[in-house]
Amino acid sequence: MMTPPPGLPDEDAAPVPKIDTSVPHPARRYDYWLGGKDNFAADRASGDRIAAAYPDTVTSIRENRRYMQRVVRYLAAEAGITQFLDIGTGIPTSPNVHQVAQETAPAARVVYVDNDPLVMVHNRALLIGTPEGVTEYVELDLRHPATILDDKTVRATLDFGEPIAVLLIAVLHFLDDDEQAHRIVADLVEQLPPGSYLAISHATYDPLPTETLERLRRLAEKGKDGPFRPRTRAEFEQFFTGLNLLAPGVCSLVEWRPDLDPKPQAKVEEVAAYGAVARIERS
Repeated sequence: MMTPPPGLPDEDAAPVPKIDTSVPHPARRYDYWLGGKDNFAADRASGDRIAAAYPDTVTSIRENRRYMQRVVRYLAAEAGITQFLDIGTGIPTSPNVHQVAQETAPAARVVYVDNDPLVMVHNRALLIGTPEGVTEYVELDLRHPATILDDKTVRATLDFGEPIAVLLIAVLHFLDDDEQAHRIVADLVEQLPPGSYLAISHATYDPLPTETLERLRRLAEKGKDGPFRPRTRAEFEQFFTGLNLLAPGVCSLVEWRPDLDPKPQAKVEEVAAYGAVARIERS
């Protein structure tokens, strides 16, 4: 089939879904905090409100990116993982999962999942992997894990007979239903082959001073910024029940394998987020 000239639509391409620019979306807000341009006024206003309440917001966001890169680098280089399922990927920010993984393992296969149509538009345009590897994208919702795992693109790209790393980076705290959040993770883990890995980062209020907590509480009461459910260390640990946590276990993002690149650039008290990686064993 011939490719249409630039500027002309591909008749076989799916129509781009309508994007509601009046409602802030976590992926676009995240892009704003990282200095990106793929966001709208509602996303910027939301980002400014949250950053005013919690001044270390951008620091935490940047450390989350560094944590993700260290995790992927470890999994590709030390654990030998060549398959990655990144759910809640967000708008592309270089280096992304496939770039880090394919730098070590050129044949690595990566599937990005997000529920924002704008994210998918940018993914298809910008996320190009190595010739040896595969980089794919699907527009699906974390709240329906079976739909993700049964998706034809996911199944065609990833071999579920071999280990897969599932990445849930800064996404679970947008699920305010605790039972639903833990069930989703359990459902994902149940379908993964032995030797797979689960990596999560998650917002917490544990290290925050009282005055910051009060500002965030008042902000949440206004309900303008969408659902948000930070979790305590004990609540975060429940996501890994029955799994083999890798050292150093559950910790601040800046404490997870700081020997790897990119090294953390913030202090523990400046980052309100936990991270952990676990290996999935089957008896």
